[in-house]
Amino acid sequence: MDQSIIRISKELSDIQKGTDLAIAVACRDIDVRNVKALIIGPHETPYEFGFFEFAVRFNKDYPSKAPNVQCITTNGGLCRFNPNIYANGKICLSILGTWRGERGEEWSSAQGLESILLSIQSLLSSNPYENEPGFEDANEESDKKMQKAYVQKIRHETLRIAVIQRLEGYMGLTPDGAKVKKDEDVDDSDESNVPFEPFKDLIKRRFLWYYQSYLTAIEQGKAEVKEQQLFVRMPFESPGNNTMDGRFNYPELERRLKNIKAAIDAETKQWTEEGSAEMAEETTVSVNLQHQYDQVSAYLKRGDMPHVVTLENGNPFVWIMTYFGRPMTNLDGGLFRIRMCFSPRFPDEQPRVRFETKIFHHHVAEDGTACYTPNPLKREDVKSHIEAIMATLEEDDPAYDPRKIVNPEATRMYWGGGQADKKLYNRRLRRSVQQSMEDFPE
Repeated sequence: MDQSIIRISKELSDIQKGTDLAIAVACRDIDVRNVKALIIGPHETPYEFGFFEFAVRFNKDYPSKAPNVQCITTNGGLCRFNPNIYANGKICLSILGTWRGERGEEWSSAQGLESILLSIQSLLSSNPYENEPGFEDANEESDKKMQKAYVQKIRHETLRIAVIQRLEGYMGLTPDGAKVKKDEDVDDSDESNVPFEPFKDLIKRRFLWYYQSYLTAIEQGKAEVKEQQLFVRMPFESPGNNTMDGRFNYPELERRLKNIKAAIDAETKQWTEEGSAEMAEETTVSVNLQHQYDQVSAYLKRGDMPHVVTLENGNPFVWIMTYFGRPMTNLDGGLFRIRMCFSPRFPDEQPRVRFETKIFHHHVAEDGTACYTPNPLKREDVKSHIEAIMATLEEDDPAYDPRKIVNPEATRMYWGGGQADKKLYNRRLRRSVQQSMEDFPE
């Protein structure tokens, strides 16, 4: 086999098995030289939790020569998201040979796809204005105003283009919230008609993780700019096709964001109905889920805690887990009902997990969405998901990970303040645990 193919395949596998929740890669099985990559915008930057996609094409000389990398998230070539990421998709980086860098910054065969993606990720900084050559040390008052204006419009366009437009496309929504009519002439069974969208399910699940953060960003934007206020053009932006032009309209973004959330919730509910039909037909997925349910149920009965799972109305696509808080922890005495909904396309579409019993926890969103990461090698194993959920709840001293911020308020209390805030967090968690016992259905 071609040595470059072996190298590329290994790099893809290593990234997919890795723990970096902000980077994802995928390719069609027959075309390993053409890769799609996803970078999720870093926390506390104007790119926060935006979904930025890149096309990576490896030549036959790889790794002797760097691959070609193009940004796809450009609003059809109309938006320049960064001084180093042009509206036409070009990325200016010395590691790619598209920008003159200092000695030692150029490409070498010791580098690879992950180092390229991390270099691009570093461009998505809290002050991208400084990425433009000649503006690195801008300290004048006028420069500071421009820096702020640049951050403001990037935040707006990240939400509009890198979050909302993408999700509306996935959910088949128009900007006014209506469903896009399906083209009846398109044959979905013909794979050549189906676009390659490897991150579709991942982005939907992450949208649920970051939904509250998006709303917070919108509230911040409303406080800083006026509705319909024009974007400020930067001195390094070219008129026409290499700029970021537009107007602020946060109320519109908020409306569209809420429409997407409602559509994803409705889709999850629809899985239940589809699952009932799959069960009646005894499809492969329904038989597999039923078999896994029997195994997991027996496994929990053998455990040292009285956790149980049941099927809602006998439907193997909807699991209801009753979680009992572990003794000698802040969860002690708690009784939580957790709903796991499975898609008829499982494991290609991963389960959506929500706490139906209210809990104040840094890894549980306000609407109950659970933030957990199962073993990437066992995505098809429901037991792996359940173990990951319990481990996330019970972790004694979790490390701060900004990629897992699903409950901003609880996160600030747990990691952002002093001992007083941590004590307040523990009190609120305990209060929710006590309330769970009172509210749990008989």
